[in-house]
Amino acid sequence: MSLSLREQLLAAGLATKKQAKQAEQQQRQQNWRKSDGAAAAQKRAATRTQAQAARTTRDQELNRRRQEEAERRARWAQVRQLVEQNVIARPECEEKFNFIDRGKVRRIYISAELREQIINGALVIVRSEGRYHLVPAAIATRIGEREPRAVVALSRDDDKPAAAAEEDPYKDFVVPDDLKW
Repeated sequence: MSLSLREQLLAAGLATKKQAKQAEQQQRQQNWRKSDGAAAAQKRAATRTQAQAARTTRDQELNRRRQEEAERRARWAQVRQLVEQNVIARPECEEKFNFIDRGKVRRIYISAELREQIINGALVIVRSEGRYHLVPAAIATRIGEREPRAVVALSRDDDKPAAAAEEDPYKDFVVPDDLKW
C-alpha cells in the first residue's frame, strides 16, 4: 500500500503532526475559497448578463417609442401640409355652422354657399393644429388615410341604419327646410 506524502513525511520524521494538521487546514481553506470564488464569479456573471439583457430590452422599448413618435409627427406634418395646400378660404360672415367634434359642439363661421357644400359632402371639416379648416372631400379622404382623427365626421341622416328610422317617433313630422342648427 502506498502512503500519502504527508504520512511519508511523518514516518521519516521530517514533519510534525502539528505541521501536517496546519497544512491540511490550509488546503481545506484554499479549496473552499476556490469553490466559493467560482460560485461567486458565476453569480456575478449571471447578474451581469441579466442586467445587460434588461438594459437591451429597455433600450429597444425606448427606441420603439421614439420611432412611433417620429412616425406620428411625420403623419401630422403631412396632414398639415395637405391642409395648407388645399384649404378653402372662408369669407368673414356672421352665419354659424355648428358641428360635433370629440363630444363637444363646435362652430365655425361660413357663408350659405359653403354650408350647402358641407351638407352635400363636397367640403369636409378637418382639424389641424387646434383649428378647423374646410377642404375638398377628396383631400379629406387622403388626410383620413394618414390620420383619421384629423377629419371631423358629420352625422348625416343617410348614415343612420334603416331600423333606427323605423323606430323614430318623429318620422311623421316634417322638418322645415329653413331650419338651421
